[in-house]
Amino acid sequence: MESRGQKRPEMADELPADKRACSSLDFRPSSSNSSVQTHMNSAQSTGEAHHDNDMDTSSSASASSRSEGEPEKDSAYGSCDSDEMEQHYSSLHEYHRMRVSSDHGKFKNIISSLSGQTEPSGQLAVLTELCEVLSFCTEGSLSSMTSDMLSPLLVKLAKHESNPDIMLFSVRAITYICDLYPRSAAFLVRHDAVPVLCQRLLAIEYLDVAEQCLQALEKISREQPLACLQAGAIMAVLNYIDFFSTSIQRVALSTVVNICKKLPSESPTPFMEAVPILCNLLQYEDRQLVENVASCLIKIVERVSQSSERMDELCKHGLIQQVTHLLSLNGRTTLSQAIYNGLIGLLVKISSGSVVAFTTLYELNISSILREILSTFDLSHGVSTSQLVGGHCNRVYEVLKLLNELLPGLDKDQNDQLVLDKESFLANHPDLLQKLGMDVLPVLIQVFNSGASLFVCHGCLSVMYKLVCLSKADMLVELLKSASISSFLAGVLTRKDQHMLMLALQIAEIILQNFSDVFLKLFIKEGVYFAIDAILSPESSSQSIYPVFSGIQLTLDSGHRSASREAPKCLCYAFSTGQSPASSEARNCKLDKDSVHNLAVQIKTKYLAPELYDSEKGLTDILQNLRELSNDLLSMSTDNSALTVHEDKINSILYQIMDKLIGKEQVSTFEFVESGVVKSLVNYLSHGQYMSENKGVNGICGYNAVIEKRFEALASACLCTSQPLSGDTPLSVLIRNLQSALTSLEAFPIILSNGAKLRNSFASVPNGCTIPYPCLRVRFVRGEKETGLNDYTEDFLSVDPFSSLHSIERYLWPKVSVENTQHTRSSSSQVLLQPESPPLQSPSNAKEPKLSQPTPADQVVNVNAGESSSSGTQVYAKQELQVSAEPDSKLEKQHPAPCSSEASQKLVFYLEGQPLDHNLTLYQAILCQIIKQNDCVSGAKLWSQVHILTYGRAVKSEDTMPPECYPSPQDFSDDKVLAYYQRTPFLSDMFSYELVSDLEKSSPIYAILFLLKSLEGLNRFIFHIMSRERVCAFAERKVDNLDNLKITVPSVSQNEFVSSKLTEKLEQQMRDCLAVSIGGMPLWCNQLMASCPFLFSFEARCKYFKLAAFGQPQIQPHMSYNNSGTIGDRRQSAGGLHRKKFLVYRNRILESATQMMDLHASHKVVLEVEYDEEVGTGLGPTLEFYTLVCQEFQKSGLGMWREDASSFTLKTNLQAEQIEIHSFYGLFPRPCSSMQDTSSGIQYSEITKKFFLLGQVIAKALQDGRVLDLHFSKAFYKLILGKELSLYDIPSLDPGLGGVLQEFQALVNRKKFLESISGGNSELECGLSFRDTRIEDLCLDFTLPGYPDIVLASGSDHTMVNMGNLEDYVSFIIDATVRSGISRQMEAFKSGFNQVFPIHHLQIFNEEELERILCGEHDSWAEINELADHIKFDHGYTASSPPVVNLLEIIREFDHKQRRAFLLFVTGTPRLPPGGLSSLNPKLTIVRKHCSNRADADLPSVMTCANYLKLPPYSTKEKMKEKLLYAITEGQGSFHLS
Repeated sequence: MESRGQKRPEMADELPADKRACSSLDFRPSSSNSSVQTHMNSAQSTGEAHHDNDMDTSSSASASSRSEGEPEKDSAYGSCDSDEMEQHYSSLHEYHRMRVSSDHGKFKNIISSLSGQTEPSGQLAVLTELCEVLSFCTEGSLSSMTSDMLSPLLVKLAKHESNPDIMLFSVRAITYICDLYPRSAAFLVRHDAVPVLCQRLLAIEYLDVAEQCLQALEKISREQPLACLQAGAIMAVLNYIDFFSTSIQRVALSTVVNICKKLPSESPTPFMEAVPILCNLLQYEDRQLVENVASCLIKIVERVSQSSERMDELCKHGLIQQVTHLLSLNGRTTLSQAIYNGLIGLLVKISSGSVVAFTTLYELNISSILREILSTFDLSHGVSTSQLVGGHCNRVYEVLKLLNELLPGLDKDQNDQLVLDKESFLANHPDLLQKLGMDVLPVLIQVFNSGASLFVCHGCLSVMYKLVCLSKADMLVELLKSASISSFLAGVLTRKDQHMLMLALQIAEIILQNFSDVFLKLFIKEGVYFAIDAILSPESSSQSIYPVFSGIQLTLDSGHRSASREAPKCLCYAFSTGQSPASSEARNCKLDKDSVHNLAVQIKTKYLAPELYDSEKGLTDILQNLRELSNDLLSMSTDNSALTVHEDKINSILYQIMDKLIGKEQVSTFEFVESGVVKSLVNYLSHGQYMSENKGVNGICGYNAVIEKRFEALASACLCTSQPLSGDTPLSVLIRNLQSALTSLEAFPIILSNGAKLRNSFASVPNGCTIPYPCLRVRFVRGEKETGLNDYTEDFLSVDPFSSLHSIERYLWPKVSVENTQHTRSSSSQVLLQPESPPLQSPSNAKEPKLSQPTPADQVVNVNAGESSSSGTQVYAKQELQVSAEPDSKLEKQHPAPCSSEASQKLVFYLEGQPLDHNLTLYQAILCQIIKQNDCVSGAKLWSQVHILTYGRAVKSEDTMPPECYPSPQDFSDDKVLAYYQRTPFLSDMFSYELVSDLEKSSPIYAILFLLKSLEGLNRFIFHIMSRERVCAFAERKVDNLDNLKITVPSVSQNEFVSSKLTEKLEQQMRDCLAVSIGGMPLWCNQLMASCPFLFSFEARCKYFKLAAFGQPQIQPHMSYNNSGTIGDRRQSAGGLHRKKFLVYRNRILESATQMMDLHASHKVVLEVEYDEEVGTGLGPTLEFYTLVCQEFQKSGLGMWREDASSFTLKTNLQAEQIEIHSFYGLFPRPCSSMQDTSSGIQYSEITKKFFLLGQVIAKALQDGRVLDLHFSKAFYKLILGKELSLYDIPSLDPGLGGVLQEFQALVNRKKFLESISGGNSELECGLSFRDTRIEDLCLDFTLPGYPDIVLASGSDHTMVNMGNLEDYVSFIIDATVRSGISRQMEAFKSGFNQVFPIHHLQIFNEEELERILCGEHDSWAEINELADHIKFDHGYTASSPPVVNLLEIIREFDHKQRRAFLLFVTGTPRLPPGGLSSLNPKLTIVRKHCSNRADADLPSVMTCANYLKLPPYSTKEKMKEKLLYAITEGQGSFHLS
């Protein structure tokens, strides 16, 4: 654990004395005596050497000696020579044998001495020797016989009344024996040790003896909990618990936890009397203590859950009040997820069996707490359905069970007195029930729509049904209207699950029964009636008014089956209490076969008037108006002959549609979908091309100008007005409508694996290696007419399910090809095996690198991070350089290497007669077939059956230009070059690939996705689009003043585009145990992530990125955002990976970084830094190293970056190479001329090397989870993401240049416009001027502004700029600034990056998100007013301690620079990870520093490994601020031991 110290000796007295280096000596594994000594000496402890047991120190490694000048060091995991190892182990074994023999002899002497010794002084001496021997002996030294003989002697001495030392040492010896040989607890129990220890605790005479007794009881209770319970140990340890220190209180509670694990149900008295004390302890501040208390109470409630009297007794002690207080928002940040969920479960059980608990919960306003839990808890951290079936419940599931208990009746025996009492209470207190409904109904709808599992959805409906049944009529109407119940029911009625349909119909029936006058119109408007009709006549519904909602695909969820292959648990019993899981599993479904149909018929005949079926009368006015507008737009937008004629009319229709959407009367989801607005807008935007098969350049380029014009028109219409009340723009409203339509209509399947436990298996195809998950059994059969291929004779083969069909083809082709001779066959096998097979000695390696055809999910498969072995890691390290040079897989279909022709496909595979897509993994291909056939096979069948794959020779297709390969400006004639640079880049890939191959193009979901993608692009490029529109307006003389080109445009938050339902589905899929690769997920996950990543939340995409880029299911440690105890530790950045320690030199940081990357960039190892002549390694020095590297890269002397006006002012009187470039607009590559080799005396080759290194460093930081301190411009992030830059990106990096270029471009366009009108009259140029000045009078030459050494063009036409060559001048500047002038640098950067992992994996993020991932939070202290919630206080401090209060006030008063310095001091980096202070891990911890002299003379110190600040208790706030500022400014720059 490293700590900073002084670098200059003259400051030795002043600087922090104990910013100590990270050393394994700081945290020696606790042995029996060390833990005891820590507690025994707690009163005298300085707090410096002892820390919380739960502090993670995994990154600390011993500062072992090393040979001088050795730059690269192996970590503690390094290997050594096998012969030396054998010799070493042999000598160790011999030493151990001798040691054990010696210990046996010592024990024999001690036992005889204790037996014969009667003098207290002699007994004490023998006990001291015994404790000493026990503290150093090993496990094998103590036998059963020895411990059996020692037990009665020690118990007898523990009863010694007169001598406290004898009592202390005898109890200590008991503790050591139990720690060393746990089975000895049985002997001690037999000799009555527990009552003796309890007696010492019930009548405390000596505190140290009592503390030791607690230690001993904790050890015994682990093995003998029942004996401890019967002896009264619970009350003994709790009786005087307030008198002990926190660490001892934790030991006492650990004892109670151990006992409560085995509570008997027949005699509850021994533990019931402890409940008042336990309830009181729930108020304590110590988290570990409170969690232990909660565990005990959860177990106690489980044991007495059958007795109402016992339950009521528990309530009288204030249990409900304390638990609900803990469940409030404050408790959620401190308790672990398991305990928090357990406490909700406690309330479920106690409210089920106790009316007192039931009424108390209502009176305590439990509904507001439950509302907060449901609305703030991230559903993505729930548990998959298969685990729910097994009884392991997540938080949302527990809350739903509690709500079911709080709403009695319906599924219970109505004669049950308990139920009657509960119903009576609610009848007498309708206000409480109304409060519950108001709190939970809206949030239940939100949970249901977020794509939660079937069980959670059913639970939500069940609670809503009970609420509707129990509520009084008057209060229900407003509640249901405000919750938009009719829209919700319309969505539910499109589901296929009978249980959910039944509940939805029952809710609809009750509403119509009571309030048909209010809800009749709403049910028509939202499409509830049409959904009911579709249930009754599914065959005709496709022709009815409600075609869109039919055909919802059944999700193939094998996860509904339990691992033991029992029948799935019926939803009828999902929330029933009092049933054992086994009994409820076997019970039959309560629903009759026709019950849903019968109820639908009943509702239709009773409440639905026949005239509503008339297609005209059944439509609302809004729906009819929107449909007319849509049809008009559809007919006009595809009429090529009259584009300009219709332009004004089309714009009028767009404005009318937007007016309808933001009008007073809200447009329902049903009306929005049924009106055809989506389809007409998509057709309008794409000029009818989105349905076309011929996409890309050939299909779209001819219409580019038209399409850009249409995007401009739509942008104007979408941003023209806003809703009068909310202020929402039509764009926001349109997006929300699309999102609700997507939520209602999409039915992408969630496919979960069949069991939670994975087994290792050997996959012979394609690599012949062991993988940590099951194989698929495949038989390869030659197609009937394939005479040109050999038969493959083997019976069946085990195939890696996540290998692509490309890799299977490479395996199979040499074996089935007739043309291949034996020689070529063997050589091709070698070619195949060399890159793909790991060496034989590493069967644990499950990586599957691919070197030829890049395919989805190839590269990211087969690494089970939990089971990495060093051999597997080494193998991977050797292969990584080759592997990562290839573009990876999942986006390959959409983003292959530019304009590269793919290797020709040799074989085509068929499954059950259907051809398989070569870009899929075998698992995905089989899933696609299953889904298409709607065949709900069980997971077991998928893995056990033999799949027959027919192979045939692939037919060579004609070479066509890939649609992704867009032309470059060189492909255009000169007059079109500027038009190319002006175009809106996102349009070029809008039509280039299909969104989801499983969807039919005619599907409404496809149109919704397409329109969302278009609007998201429009929103991101809104500045480009509207700037271009202004430039065109100037050209056409609609605007005359150049100042009017400057615009400000509103945009919609990216979060509006996130679909919570799809995000949750993806999260569920990634939580599945087969999600060791993106190839193990349904195809829609990969395709939507590639084409529409904005649909998924940032957090979900971070997890997916980790899975795709690194092949590990753990999320990137600094990419976790929840407070529910699931944050990854940044020190375990790449779970289970090999670690390398590397020596660096502070005075040669970039050289050290180059050496480090040359050695390790292509290896999948976690790098840790050690500085030359400093002690310490681990997280702190490593983070500081990356920070120093970032500072070096920003030096102006490197010639890497553009320098704007603000950065020139920093150069006064200082050497250029020492100046950091602080560009206000962010760093962007300095342009280089293609005709020169140097710039300002710096070789371009040196600059490209620096960019290559920068790419390596950034990629490695991402892989290892390190935060960087870099400020790149938005345009540079775009280049990293592979996006093209245009004229309109230049203002973001140089506003002055960008503004002038736009004005020049406007002049060029006006000139062209005038020429087109007058027939090319050049005299018109005379009338064109730049702000009343002729272009020639500006005296501009053809050099790049700001870089006179870069000549843009030469020749007689390109000496000085005039109106005739202004267009060339503008295009040359754009090319030099954002294209060819920086292309060499960007190519070098990407090459360096690709050495670590393929850069295209980043393309699922946008520029702002990429900055968050690389550099953490932009405003690290956004949560400044909530500091105390995200900081841990320990070892003498609590949140209310005066020094802590002062510290928090000081931090709040710090300016930006001081906060950065404080962060650098405490954590090693001046930036916080994404998520801010709340996601810092380890948590920032403030502890009391015990000072040798006066506190005011001492300085604060830190341990950056653990984000651990040791703060002296200064007398005043002013003194603290003075010392803290001195420490954070002067204490930087080195790591030394104190």
